[in-house]
This record gives sequence, C-alpha cells and structure tokens, in this order.
Amino acid sequence: MIKFPLKTETIELCRLLKAVNVVASGAEGKEVISEGWVQVDGHVETRKRCKIRAGQIISFNGKIIHISTPD
Repeated sequence: MIKFPLKTETIELCRLLKAVNVVASGAEGKEVISEGWVQVDGHVETRKRCKIRAGQIISFNGKIIHISTPD
C-alpha cells in the first residue's frame, strides 16, 4: 500500500498517479484512466481530472494508494 499525504484539499487523479510514481508521465496517467484501468473507492473512474480527497482509496495495476491528510 502506498500512503499519499494530501497537502491541499484535492488532487487531480492523473496528477496523483504521476506523484506516486505508478505511471511515468502525466500523459500515461491520462491514458490508463481513460481506458478504465483505475478504480477510486472500488469503482472504475474514467475522468482524468477527477478530484481526489483525503480518505479515498485508489487502485491501479495491483497497487493500492491511500490518500491521507498531512500528519
């Protein structure tokens, strides 16, 4: 599991995937999202700029990303 402390209220899904290094670029992040390979809270998400908030769980390519507030 990857823990990602959110420093702002939200982060766009495509930027999150790049920030935690599960994709090589923002373009790759947008591609995997649009192809339906990413889940947010257990549901397939195809909106590239979906706003992700603390408490949400993102799944991609066997990796789980837990979004938290900064400690």
